[in-house]
Amino acid sequence: MTTLKKDSLLKGTLILALAALVARMLGMFQKIPLEYMLNSEGQYAFFVANQIYLILLAVATAGFPSAISKMVSERMERGNYEEARRVYKAALIFGAVAGVLLTLILFFGASYYATTIVKESSVSLAVQAIAPALIVFPVVAMMRGYFQGRQMMAAGGISQIVEQFARVILGLALGYIFLTLGYSDTTSAAAVTFGSVFGSIAAFVIMIYYSRKLKKQDARLSKTSAEARAALLPNQPYSVNKGPKLKFRTIYGEILRMSIPALLTAMTINLVYTFDSSFFKRITEKVYTSVQATDVAAILGIKAQSLAGIPPILAIALGSSIVPIIAAAFARKDQSEVNKQTSMVMKIVCISGVPIAMYLTVAAYSVTGLLFSSNEGYDIVALLCAGTILQITMMTTNSILYGMGKQKQTMYNTIIGLMMKVVFSTLFGYYFGVYGFIIGTTICFLSITLLNIRLIKRDVSLHVMGRKWIPYIAAVVISTAACWGAERAMLSLTGELAPKLSYLIAVLISGSILCVIYGILLLKLKVITAQDVEALPGKLRGPMRKVMRVLRTG
Repeated sequence: MTTLKKDSLLKGTLILALAALVARMLGMFQKIPLEYMLNSEGQYAFFVANQIYLILLAVATAGFPSAISKMVSERMERGNYEEARRVYKAALIFGAVAGVLLTLILFFGASYYATTIVKESSVSLAVQAIAPALIVFPVVAMMRGYFQGRQMMAAGGISQIVEQFARVILGLALGYIFLTLGYSDTTSAAAVTFGSVFGSIAAFVIMIYYSRKLKKQDARLSKTSAEARAALLPNQPYSVNKGPKLKFRTIYGEILRMSIPALLTAMTINLVYTFDSSFFKRITEKVYTSVQATDVAAILGIKAQSLAGIPPILAIALGSSIVPIIAAAFARKDQSEVNKQTSMVMKIVCISGVPIAMYLTVAAYSVTGLLFSSNEGYDIVALLCAGTILQITMMTTNSILYGMGKQKQTMYNTIIGLMMKVVFSTLFGYYFGVYGFIIGTTICFLSITLLNIRLIKRDVSLHVMGRKWIPYIAAVVISTAACWGAERAMLSLTGELAPKLSYLIAVLISGSILCVIYGILLLKLKVITAQDVEALPGKLRGPMRKVMRVLRTG
């Protein structure tokens, strides 16, 4: 029988990054055919339903997964295995109750939300269709948090991939069937959102499988430990003194103290996007007609937000991996480990996330034209993707602070950022429409990032790039400029070809040039050194050593 093992930061990050990448790509895959299948009204209905669902899902879990991960990690580090299991049991009960309540609220409140807040009654059915997914998913989230606390990332990663496959494929299939049968676009959009119900069930089945497997493994290890003790002390009867059980009231109190602050930080992106979907028509009524507002909101929700979700993938994975590791280091009072892990994670996200965001910004014309029915709104895509650089740093610093036990301070920073979002999106959106909303989003991310970094530096000796900041920025700027030039050149040279083929060539060539030049500059300018390469997994060290020898940077 295969044994479930702990994952290191790097391995756990790779697992979660792969899962997040697959999930994001599938999510984008879902939105690409949706843009072809549905008109703007149907796309907008899906956009609104999906965002309100994500918000209520976060409320249903109340930040519990991250709290469970931290609490379980600390107790396992101290050897309090029974308390860790009690924490898990309490979380499962909460998830089950919260899921049922939130499902009822969303289903029966859909009409009020659609007509009164969104001011578009046609989205009501899509909101109701997605509501049943909330029944099971909070429990799945609790289970993932427990496995992350045990530093076993594979279970959550696999369940996430299976969930997305079921949600996307079955949802699109159901929507296509409804369209074929002659139903309206908004009704077909509701059929697509119902795919989330299939996804939640599939994820639940996977987590049940891993939970049963872990339970059997823990039982075997416990029995082995008891037999070993009996062999050492044959004349003393062995009994397990579990002591007084940790009360659920105590567990919920501890979880809520951590999870309520974590709730806001975990919901930041969803709150920002839900604000956009809920109030877009209200705020921009002086800029657009009702039909125009629906069209632009569909571009923002289907095209821009799906592509803007790609650059932060690694930050999401790192956030899930870094919390239990930093929490365990704090429990041991190992400050050097905290400094090391914090600096490492910041360097990784800077090196990996920023060029992806810049690529999607400068190549937005070709990327949008290739993936969707037209490149209409590519400027909206470019502007939102540029802001994801700050989203990446915001998400990573949130996770670091959470692992350090600074949940309340992080919550205050998030509240300030969200207030900036509301104020500036309302102000600029009133005059500049969708561009004002994106400016407000970017200001929100920037504010939280700056406040978080200031807080981190109070307790951590943060060493990200040091004197390598200028070479790093030079590598980003030069490679991005080369990417932009290559895209323009390819579009000019292939102008006589079919548009999709022209966009494909431009995307492939410009992306390849960015990767090659960026990688070479990182090594040539010694942003990445031999010491950094030695920290990589064994399978990556060999190829990287060869590359460095070729470039004579080793």
